[in-house]
Amino acid sequence: MIGLDYGDSRIGVAVSDSFGLTAQPVCALSEKTWSKQLEKLADIVEEYGAEGFVIGMPKNMNGTIGPRGEITRKFSAVLTEKFGLPVTEWDERLTSSAAHRVLLEGNVHGEKKKGKVDMLSAVFILQGYLDSLKN
Repeated sequence: MIGLDYGDSRIGVAVSDSFGLTAQPVCALSEKTWSKQLEKLADIVEEYGAEGFVIGMPKNMNGTIGPRGEITRKFSAVLTEKFGLPVTEWDERLTSSAAHRVLLEGNVHGEKKKGKVDMLSAVFILQGYLDSLKN
């Protein structure tokens, strides 16, 4: 599985191990167009033999879907069309906050932090999904 934290500036990417137990960070894509993003994702799908995507769904704190969530849903539809793989939406509330906290605790600041928040958020999204499969 590939975990995605889809954002305005970057897409954080994580992958699961072959047993589907743990999520590891891969990269943060900074390409600006969907076509370029999909090209990079195609390479990752091929390299890791992905069987599907888990994409973070940005929900409001009351659980509703706002404009950012609608854009994410459109991107999910494009993923399904392009790759023919299932796309699972996963509640990403507070994953960016958790990623910022981890990096702060690790004393990672400024330019070093760029992209790492997105990758860590993708890890949290994918790991949450993987953990839910165990229950």
